[in-house]
Amino acid sequence: MPRFPFPVDADVPLYLAPMAGVSESPFRRLCRAHGADVVVTEFLSAEGIRRENAATLDRLRFGAEERPIGVQIFGADPVAMAEAAALVTDVFQPEFVDINFGCPVKKVVKRNGGSGCLKDLDLVQRIIRAVAAATHLPVTVKTRSGWSEETRDPVGIALRMQDAGARAFTLHARTRTQMYTGHARWEEIAAVVEALDVPVIGNGDIKTPADVVRMHAVTRAAGIMIGRGSYGQPWIFDQAKDLLAGRPMRPEPNVAERFAVALAHARMVAAYEADPRGAAIEFRKHLGWYAKGLPSSADLRRQLHAVSSFGEVEGIFGDYLARLDRGEIVGADARADESADGAALGGECSGDGAVEACCEDVAA
Repeated sequence: MPRFPFPVDADVPLYLAPMAGVSESPFRRLCRAHGADVVVTEFLSAEGIRRENAATLDRLRFGAEERPIGVQIFGADPVAMAEAAALVTDVFQPEFVDINFGCPVKKVVKRNGGSGCLKDLDLVQRIIRAVAAATHLPVTVKTRSGWSEETRDPVGIALRMQDAGARAFTLHARTRTQMYTGHARWEEIAAVVEALDVPVIGNGDIKTPADVVRMHAVTRAAGIMIGRGSYGQPWIFDQAKDLLAGRPMRPEPNVAERFAVALAHARMVAAYEADPRGAAIEFRKHLGWYAKGLPSSADLRRQLHAVSSFGEVEGIFGDYLARLDRGEIVGADARADESADGAALGGECSGDGAVEACCEDVAA
């Protein structure tokens, strides 16, 4: 098994995926506390970093408890990408710099960023070489299996990226034109594992702890990256590690325990953000995820999606638990869960409710 280019204390490291508007510092810290071995920042514009845009640089903040951490950058200009990598290295000193070649969202792709770069693999190689020359840190990449079905070639893409200097390779086994439809082809991850000399991290369709075990069995990937599967259940990392180690999986938290994690997350966000009201409103999506699958979830979600302070959240949770204890809440509202996931939470990127959050907000 190829060795990771930075210290990581796990046989099969579990990564928290880079997801804009989701994998901010509080959520990264929460996931680390619940078993994530490696975290990655929200993806950030190289142009925003090199221009020292205040909002972009603010998203680069992280604490010692988040290490090992990578900073993910995107862009289509090798010079800008190199300058951004140099600044990240000098000022923030993460364990690695990751390049986003996978985001499929139109507002990123139209600037030839993210998976847009896959239309020009010569450019991809120039970007990787420029970034690698600008930093002493390991340079890693996250990408897709190709731009379209016609150009689908995950092994060929991976080999070119490795040749250009990528020290680890994360594959979401869909093309850009697939967006998030269909299924990730895990067999493509397995083929890339066989072809490369660097660690390969598998990504795509990880929704449960059992999915982690299945992906590892199918692909023999060196690591597994979890994105949407962490929404409202950061404990997925600990549960997956139990299964990977052959231990009985720790149980799902009960309602009170779930709410305790959500409130701990909320308090971390409140302490981290400068605008309490704005932070509470932005946190609504997380509250919806934490409420998923609970009895009478539709009513609970309606209340949570209207909060404008973290104090309101404690009151709503307290009232729900009291009503649950009195037997006033029974049954599960599965239909509401299915519809609310996309509509109320906005998906991982934007639009279809199943788009990876690595691209929801483009910081320029």
